[in-house]
Amino acid sequence: MVYNNQIIGKGKNEVNETKNATRHAEMVAIDEVIDWCRQLKKDPEEVFQHTVLYVTVEPCIMCAAALRMMKIPLVVYGCQNERFGGCGSVLNISSATLTDTGEPFQCIAGYRSEEAVEMLKTFYRQENPNAPKSKVRKKECK
Repeated sequence: MVYNNQIIGKGKNEVNETKNATRHAEMVAIDEVIDWCRQLKKDPEEVFQHTVLYVTVEPCIMCAAALRMMKIPLVVYGCQNERFGGCGSVLNISSATLTDTGEPFQCIAGYRSEEAVEMLKTFYRQENPNAPKSKVRKKECK
């Protein structure tokens, strides 16, 4: 998250390591911005209204709703999230007419998209020791 050309919040997906489904990169970054505001005695609402989020993947529906409620005006992302995207791929939380849900925000998609896709491929190729064990069972032959 960038405010006045300064990075004031960073995040990465912490879902598996924390076993908390809400710890997406955007939510972690939001918490960092709130901490930054507290430390510098700044109004978080004013700061968020002038903050840009740069993120690898299109925010999911949950994160898009949180960004909207925080009144972040601009989200720049690399690649689409075709399964859970909240900025147009599945739902358009960013610009839909939604009562009492904060302000719509602008999205710029495709920023460094090839690099974003490669980062995701690398992430998924690595075995994640914090990932839950698969519950999928192979069919037994009869």
